[in-house]
Amino acid sequence: MPDEALVSRVAQSTGLTYGEAARVVDDVLAWHRESVEEFVRRRHAHHQTYGKRNEQIFELIAAELRERPFAAPELSPRQLRRMVYG
Repeated sequence: MPDEALVSRVAQSTGLTYGEAARVVDDVLAWHRESVEEFVRRRHAHHQTYGKRNEQIFELIAAELRERPFAAPELSPRQLRRMVYG
């Protein structure tokens, strides 16, 4: 269960019920709890689906990591590749 004060604030500011606000907060927190490795694998699969090549994918992911709210270290294309392929 997310922080009750946060859920109450979201409910009050949006007009959602407490239950709806709790689900929204849970979903947002889950999104931001994603680890760097999970994010890299998910985004790699997404970009591959749309026909991008690894060289371009790893550049895109490195740029996306700079915009994410988690503290991700600067990762080289090689480090990104190792997260995906081991």
